[in-house]
Amino acid sequence: MKISRSLGIVLLIAANIAVDQISKVIIRQSVDPREQISLIGDVFVMMNVENTGAFLGMGSDLNPTFKLIFLLLLPVLVLGYLIYYIFKTKTLDRFSLVALCCIAGGGIANVYDRIVYGSVTDFLHLDFGGMLKTGIFNIADVSVTTGMIMLLVANFFHKKNVKTA
Repeated sequence: MKISRSLGIVLLIAANIAVDQISKVIIRQSVDPREQISLIGDVFVMMNVENTGAFLGMGSDLNPTFKLIFLLLLPVLVLGYLIYYIFKTKTLDRFSLVALCCIAGGGIANVYDRIVYGSVTDFLHLDFGGMLKTGIFNIADVSVTTGMIMLLVANFFHKKNVKTA
């Protein structure tokens, strides 16, 4: 059974949102705030942190008006345009389409948290001996990052194919 392009888009975005939201419900219910649970030694740690800002907490100290504009209204407008673009641009290759759906799904999931909870629940942290470590992140962040990496790869291969054609 082949599903339509539009249904595939909706299902992929919804799957990204669902996995993120389910993981956050589990974390909120089972991990106390600031509790640290070692998953793989000190390398992979799970915790429960409410982030009132954006990436790595940036914007946490903004006044409420700027927070509303930069952490809620602007992302909603950008995500609205992204979804419009995904549905209207029929020339996207599958890889790029999946990448954009991951970005949209992750973005929607985090905006949903800001609307409903006033913050975003982050709970994963990687630390490879201090030389390489991440901030605290969530599944929506993984979706957005994966989508961005996929877009870079797609863009690299698309340019390479265009040059050889």
